[in-house]
Amino acid sequence: MPKAKGKTRRQKYGYNVNRKRLNRNARRKAAPRIECSHIRHAWDHTKSVRQNLAEMGLAMDPNKAVPLRKRKVKAMEVDTEERPKDLVRKPYVVNDLEAEASLPEKKGNTLSRDLIDYVRYMVESHGEDYKAMARDEKNYYQDTPKQIRNKINVYKRFYPTEWQAFSESLQNKKMEID
Repeated sequence: MPKAKGKTRRQKYGYNVNRKRLNRNARRKAAPRIECSHIRHAWDHTKSVRQNLAEMGLAMDPNKAVPLRKRKVKAMEVDTEERPKDLVRKPYVVNDLEAEASLPEKKGNTLSRDLIDYVRYMVESHGEDYKAMARDEKNYYQDTPKQIRNKINVYKRFYPTEWQAFSESLQNKKMEID
């Protein structure tokens, strides 16, 4: 549908716009930042994405890199032609990625300081008596005996060495009292 007459405005030059910054931001949006440092350092901005990944020994499309086998095999086909492999000019990228992937995963899960203090207090005060722990005045969340036992087991699983030292210190206190 054509525009109504007189509704189009003439484009005016924006004198107050910083063209250098505008172009730089447009370039930055066009080429997003590569998060992986190994790939980022080996990246060649003059080449396409497919060429860069082929030089590093990585696949652009995993479906083409590892094709599915055909279920029916034709009896007449004796020799199969394999397409020539691309030349890997930067094998250190794949080696670095494999080395980084083979490192053991860091244990990121930790318990809150409040939960640790709660478990220690309950065990110090009541030992193995979970019903007494449930009736304790510091049981603010009104945990049942089973919930308290589960929290103590979680603490044992997360910090086995600390639990061992804590239980030994409790044994020593009990020996001193007796």
